[in-house]
Amino acid sequence: MFAKAFRVKSNTAIKGSDRRKLRADVTAAFPTLGTDQISELVPGKEELNVVKLYTHRGEVVTVYVSGGNPILFELEKNLYPTGKVNLVIGLLAVSIFWVSLWAVYTLWSYPDLLPTFTTWPLVLEKLVGGADLMLPGVVVPPAGLPQSPCCRWSCCHVHSPDADVRPKGKGLLCAAHPPGPLVGDMRRLTLEGEEGENRAAQQTSLSEVSEDPSISSPTPPDPPDSKTLQEQMDELLHQCFLHALKSRVKKADLPLLTSTFLGSHVFSCCPEGQQLDIKKSSYKKLSKFLQRMQQEQIIQVKELSKGVESIVAVAWKHPRITSFVIPEPSPTSQTVQEGSREQPYHPPDIKPLYCVPASMTLLFQESGHKKGSVLEGGEVRKIIIDYVKKNDLVDANNKNLVKLDPILCDCMLEKNEQHTVVKLPWDSLLTRCLEKLQPAYQVTFSGQEPIVKKGKVWPIDITLAQRASNKKVTVVRNLEAYGLDPCSVAAVLQQRCQASTTVTSAPGAKDRLQVQVQGNQIHHLSRLLLDEYQLPRKYIQGLEKAPKPGKKK
Repeated sequence: MFAKAFRVKSNTAIKGSDRRKLRADVTAAFPTLGTDQISELVPGKEELNVVKLYTHRGEVVTVYVSGGNPILFELEKNLYPTGKVNLVIGLLAVSIFWVSLWAVYTLWSYPDLLPTFTTWPLVLEKLVGGADLMLPGVVVPPAGLPQSPCCRWSCCHVHSPDADVRPKGKGLLCAAHPPGPLVGDMRRLTLEGEEGENRAAQQTSLSEVSEDPSISSPTPPDPPDSKTLQEQMDELLHQCFLHALKSRVKKADLPLLTSTFLGSHVFSCCPEGQQLDIKKSSYKKLSKFLQRMQQEQIIQVKELSKGVESIVAVAWKHPRITSFVIPEPSPTSQTVQEGSREQPYHPPDIKPLYCVPASMTLLFQESGHKKGSVLEGGEVRKIIIDYVKKNDLVDANNKNLVKLDPILCDCMLEKNEQHTVVKLPWDSLLTRCLEKLQPAYQVTFSGQEPIVKKGKVWPIDITLAQRASNKKVTVVRNLEAYGLDPCSVAAVLQQRCQASTTVTSAPGAKDRLQVQVQGNQIHHLSRLLLDEYQLPRKYIQGLEKAPKPGKKK
């Protein structure tokens, strides 16, 4: 994982609450550590940093660094001690993958942290070179193998019999994941779930093979899928490209904008359960890939304007297209695709919600809510009314006024009002309460479970911009928040407006796209979003910028 270059995303000092959480996670992950040892590993006041990394394969890894030394790293919500070579080893020739991370700081300091397996020095060299650890390569000590249960993804330590676990020795940190749990005495190891040739080796006896060191380091076969992530993405990109040309793109569709080709055709040909990411391929950009396909005379690409390209011709009789076999979709995915074609777009149901901040926790704790609780407006009003009545805060002379106790003062009043305002009308009290709460909302798409999100509901934003030669373009953002695919919307607008459309990354927004259409096309957008997609007008801003109709002569 770290054998190749990685990129550091951030390096920040850990917060006090995160430090306490890390201590609790370490206690749960490594129960053999005592309280004093955990305090040494995760110090209370000494410098402790959190480093976020992106590996060359795209994994996100969190590394905890104490005093400049990496002590732990977290991958897929699992904690691992730092190791010179961190790897996942599969017994009985199950495939492995390698990662390396500086030095064995934690394992040197706490040698009993993990169950230990011993192997021969020659086998250790094989492991460092990338081989699997085979059962014949495990040395059975006189006291027997570790009694700790070694289940899927459990960590263990592998070392050589003539090496110490201190810094001068050779050490490996590994996470063994046999196909099934190890049950009973490990001398009668039985693994579940193996197929084919591995089935005959499932009942291998460790006592039989440990007596013969000549068979201690067999070279395992290469794993069946030894392709790198980049090679796999290249293969997927070629497959989706040829699939789209053979089954989706027709001659009448040409010329076809490359952005529309990618969004409406290539992505939709991606097999179920896989995700196409061109940035992770060797081409990095769609334009470079299409240039390569043009060099192979499969397609012809023409640049309409700067940054806008279209596919103008396709060699339908090219051998790569004619020989390509369209993969058969699974019955489930085929049913979903057919059903999705028949069902029209339904706008999501959006319901405003309110989140309890830390400053208002005391007001809501009596009703059983805490910081971060999400409530509807009706629930908030009921809680406030019950609180006022329970604490007898209704003014006896005027039922429309509420007397403010210390908690209501802290929650509702500004600093300059603390000593001047002692009562508030009911409507003002409820309005202030809703304004002090943090905004949130629940969005429900047709046929899906509701999703709760914190923050404001950002509307679809339509703006006009000037481009070269004083030409106007219409830019549309935030379509994804309402379940609309920007590429599909761009394809519809291209046909309706008879104008060039492009889909680009929205500036300042992660993983968001924006649609750009030549000219002022707000009239077309208004009909599309309001009439056809039936989105409420309050969720669309910028419709007032539509061109005014010319005066009749």
